[in-house]
Amino acid sequence: MKMEIEMSLRDVGFVCYISTACAVMVVMAVSFTHHFLQWHLVYAYYLLLAFLYNTKHKDKRAHPYDAFVSYNANDEHWVLGELLPKLEDEQGWRLCLHHRDFQPGKPIMENITDAIYGSRKTICVISHDYLASEWCSREIQVASFRLFDEQKDVLILVFLEDIPMQQLSPYHRMRRLLKRQTYLSWSRAVAHPDLFWEKLRQALETREDPAGEHLRLCIGDGIPGERPDQ
Repeated sequence: MKMEIEMSLRDVGFVCYISTACAVMVVMAVSFTHHFLQWHLVYAYYLLLAFLYNTKHKDKRAHPYDAFVSYNANDEHWVLGELLPKLEDEQGWRLCLHHRDFQPGKPIMENITDAIYGSRKTICVISHDYLASEWCSREIQVASFRLFDEQKDVLILVFLEDIPMQQLSPYHRMRRLLKRQTYLSWSRAVAHPDLFWEKLRQALETREDPAGEHLRLCIGDGIPGERPDQ
């Protein structure tokens, strides 16, 4: 009888040990995921929403906006002082901007997804601040997802600064985008800004179908910040 009680206590102790160990592992896994992978899980969730949004609206051709402008808050003075007056006031394009057109109360990533898929194209205003921003990174990733999913010319990159290629490499498919996609360099357009705006107008008018020409529209030769031998 005494032996049976001891064995029963051992079994209970073993079960408690296993349960405690499993609980500790679960808590550690949840803490690690929350601390290191929280934004990755959120981003994966919204990428899924983007995929479902694209599937649902694939046959709808109308877009409320001509372009969604993705930019960092530190570059807002250029967007509002240079880009907006030229594209909306002079050229007549309908742009989607964070501060003006996002719906209050809606989750930020849902606003981003709606803006990108509700616009014919996305203009990414690239700077060092843009590349360092987590939210800007998510915007260009969703835009890149749409680009590679739909295989349409829907993404325009505007470089405010010359950025070395090695600084671009860690960002989501940025190097591949530069090799094949439409981009302009504002820093190289100082001597001929009218040509810059004309090229941007042409980029917004370019057909979206895959057979359409992918124009490399930078002022000068080569990718911004890249040496000729790269």
